[in-house]
Amino acid sequence: MQLDTKSRPTPIEDIIENFSLLDEWDDRYRYVIELGRKLTPFPDELRTDVNKVQGCVSQVWLATDIAHRDGRPVLTFAGDSDAHIVRGLVAILIALLSGRPAAEISGEDPVALFERLGLGEHLTPQRSNGFRSMVARMRADATAALREAV
Repeated sequence: MQLDTKSRPTPIEDIIENFSLLDEWDDRYRYVIELGRKLTPFPDELRTDVNKVQGCVSQVWLATDIAHRDGRPVLTFAGDSDAHIVRGLVAILIALLSGRPAAEISGEDPVALFERLGLGEHLTPQRSNGFRSMVARMRADATAALREAV
């Protein structure tokens, strides 16, 4: 499967910088929703049970494309959710992890970034658990790609 990667996500460095400029949680919340609105449209044919993330209260879909560069698996992610704030969380994860080698994804700690941005203290426990489920899914895909590459 080839995911549409024509539109690039907002770079994670820009997201982190923009969060640091926003003092009020309401502004940060709106920014997360705006990030979700900028996601590449997710094709209907990818809204399958296989791509559905378990453990999320909202409906969340993540699709993974694996390419090989210099003998290493590199993962590209696409995603969507039926909830605006969750779609923004998907956008943050895609900005952080998409287009990177599987080994780097396995070693990355998106939950630490989630906490650093203050998201953990301002979202419901269900949303936080959903975020962790998305991270687990992306890491599992990276681990599977590494196993297949051996």
